[in-house]
Amino acid sequence: MQKVNITINDMKVEAKAGQTVLQAALDADIYIPHLCAHPDLTPQGGCKLCVVEINGVESAVTSCTTEVEEGMVIRTKTDNLSRIRGVALELMLASHPGDCTSCPVYLNCELQAMMQYLGVAHSRLRRIEKKNIRINSKNPLIVREMERCIQCGRCIRVCSDIREVGILKYNQKDGEIYVGTENDLPFREADCRFCGACIEICPTGALRDVEGTFSKDSPREIALTPCRDTCPAGTDIPKYVRLVGEGKYSEAVGIIREKLPFPLSLGYVCNHTCETACKRSKLNSPVGIRSLKRFAVENDLDGIWKDKAMKKQAPTGKKVAVIGAGPAGLTSALYLAKKGHAVTVYEKLPVVGGMMTVGIPEYRLPREVVKAEVAFIENMGVEIVTDKKIDSALELKNSGYDAVLIAVGTHKGRKLSMNLSDQKQVYTALEFLASTSLKKEITLGNKIAIIGGGNVAFDCARTAVRLGIKNITVICLEPKDAMLADEEEVIQAQEEGVIIKNSKSTIGLEGSESGITGVKHIDVNNFSFGPDGQLQLDAVEGSESITEADTVIFAAGQMPDLDENFGVELNRGNRVAVNPETLETDKTGIFAAGDAIYGTKVVIEAVASGRKAASEIDKYLGGDGNISEELVSRSVMDKKLGKIAGFSEQKREETEVLEAQSRKCSFSKVDLGLDENKACREAGRCLQCDLRIDLRKVKFWADYKYK
Repeated sequence: MQKVNITINDMKVEAKAGQTVLQAALDADIYIPHLCAHPDLTPQGGCKLCVVEINGVESAVTSCTTEVEEGMVIRTKTDNLSRIRGVALELMLASHPGDCTSCPVYLNCELQAMMQYLGVAHSRLRRIEKKNIRINSKNPLIVREMERCIQCGRCIRVCSDIREVGILKYNQKDGEIYVGTENDLPFREADCRFCGACIEICPTGALRDVEGTFSKDSPREIALTPCRDTCPAGTDIPKYVRLVGEGKYSEAVGIIREKLPFPLSLGYVCNHTCETACKRSKLNSPVGIRSLKRFAVENDLDGIWKDKAMKKQAPTGKKVAVIGAGPAGLTSALYLAKKGHAVTVYEKLPVVGGMMTVGIPEYRLPREVVKAEVAFIENMGVEIVTDKKIDSALELKNSGYDAVLIAVGTHKGRKLSMNLSDQKQVYTALEFLASTSLKKEITLGNKIAIIGGGNVAFDCARTAVRLGIKNITVICLEPKDAMLADEEEVIQAQEEGVIIKNSKSTIGLEGSESGITGVKHIDVNNFSFGPDGQLQLDAVEGSESITEADTVIFAAGQMPDLDENFGVELNRGNRVAVNPETLETDKTGIFAAGDAIYGTKVVIEAVASGRKAASEIDKYLGGDGNISEELVSRSVMDKKLGKIAGFSEQKREETEVLEAQSRKCSFSKVDLGLDENKACREAGRCLQCDLRIDLRKVKFWADYKYK
C-alpha cells in the first residue's frame, strides 16, 4: 500500500494513502479528541471535536473527514482549536443530565472522558428537559434514555450501514431534533433485530442493556453471547446457527465439532442451558438451538470438516489408559489420541457409550447415533476394550501406563433407606434402564411406582410404558411448577398415560417378604436440605396415603461404583477427589473427569470435563495442553442483518413429535426433528449477539502515548 509522509505536532508520521488525518494520528498513537467518529463507521464530522489546523488551509477542518496528503503539516493543539472544541462540547452538554455518578456507564463514558480531557467541569451540565425524545422509550432488552443522547449519530450509522436494518433516524418535532424511529414506533414495532450494536457503539448512557441481560460473573466479551457463555463446552453457537440459516450445514457441523465429539447425540439429548440463557426469550421464546444442532448434523452431506478433524500429531510414545467409555472418557481419549498419545479405553459393560447407551432410553437417543460417533473416535486410533472391569486405577497405572483417567460415571443406583427396599421387584433406576437397554430379563408387575421427579424418573416411566405396563405412577417431592424434569418429558409422559403425584414424600413401602403391595407417602407443603444434605420436610399432618404398586423403582440419585480399594482418595458419595485446577487425584499421573468427580450431571457437562482432562493430561505428559481446533475456515464475517417485518413476533419452530399412541408401542425415536424450511426459519430468529463483539473498541484519551 502506498505510504504518505505527513507531520503532526512536529512529529514525522508515515500514513497510508486514503487514510483520514484522524486515522493516521490515532495509528501513530497521537490522540485527537473525537466522539462521533468510530473505527467501524463512515465519518460524518458532526461533533466538531476532531478539528485540526493544516498549513495552507485557512480554517480548521474536521480530521475525520480530511484525507492525508503528501507533505501535510498538521496541528492538533492550538488556542483556536481549544475554543472550537469547548463550544462544541458545551452544546452537547446543554441538555445532558448532570447525574454522572448515578449513571450506569459512569467511569466508562466517552463523553465524561472528553470532559476530563478538555477540562470542562461537571457544573457546565445543565438540566434542560427534552420532551419529544421521551416518546416510546420502553423496549425489551434495550434501555433508551434519550435525554443522555448527544446526537453523535453512531447508532444511526451502525444500524443502517453495518447491520442494514436501518430503523434509526434523525427526527424533528416542534423544532427539536432527536434520534428516533419512523413515526416514533417502539423498537419492537419498528422491526429492530435487537443485536445490540447500537448499545455497543453508543458513547454515553443513552442506549444500554436491560439490567440482568448478561452474566456479571463472566468476562464481558464472553458474557455478551449468553448462549455460548452458558454452554459448558463453549461451543460457538451463534456461528453455527448463522451457517444453518445460510444453508451451510456441513460448515455448521465443523463449528460444532470443534468442541463436541458427540454432536448428533447432543442434538437429541443436550439439556440446552444455552436456550435458557438465550436473549430471544425476552422477546417471545428462545431459539431452538438443540434442534438446529441436530438438523445440521443430519443434513451434513459434504463432511468438509473431516480432513482437518482426522489430523493427529506425531506419536509421543506415551501411553494413556481411560477407565470408562462414556462421554467424558471417550472425549478425553479422542483429544489425547489427536495429541499423539496411545490411548486404551477400558469399559466394564459389553457396550460402549456409558449412560448414552445404557442410561438414556433408545426412544430419546437412537443407539445407531451413539455407535456412529464412537466409530469416529475408534477410527482415530483409540482402542476400546469392553467387558473389562478395572478394580484399581493405581494397579493399572503401575502396569505400564504413563497416565490414567478415571471416567467411570455414576452407575451405582441409590435406594431410600426404608423397610422392604431390598425385596424383589424393588429396583434402582439404573438397574431398570440398563437391563432394558442390554435386553436383560427383568421381572415387573402390573403396577409400577417410580420415586423421583427428575428426567431419570421419567425415563423409567416412559420405558415402562413401552414394555407394556399400563399402571405407572411417578411420585415426586417437588410441586408441579418446580419439577426437575424437562417440561417436554413431563408432558409427553402424561400423554402416554403416566400418572404424576406431586408434593409427596415417600415414607415407606407396603408389603411383605413375598412382595411389594404399595408405596406410603405423606403430603408436604415445602422442603429443604440441611448443611449435611439431610432432607427437611414441612409435612401435612394426617395426610399419609398409599399408592398401590407391585414394582418400585427408585430414581433418587446414583453414585460411582467405587470403593477404597480403587487406589485413589474418594469424597462423599464415592466421588473421586481431585485438584480442581488439574483434575489430578492424590496419586501422581492419575486423573479423573465427568460424573466420577462431581456426581450425576448431563452429557454436555461430561464432554466439557473430558476436554479439560485431556488438556491437563497432555500437559502432564509434556505437551502444551492445547486441544483447540479450527475445522472450518473463518471467512469475513457478514455484519448485515436486514430489516425483517414482524421479526420480534416470529414464533419458535417446534420439532415434530411422534403421536402418543404410536410411540407407546415401540422404542422408535419420539422427536422427529425439523425439516429444512423450519430449520432455516428458526435459525433466522437468532439475534446474532456475537456480531456485537466484532465491533472495534474505542480507546480513551489516556490510552494514547501522545495526548
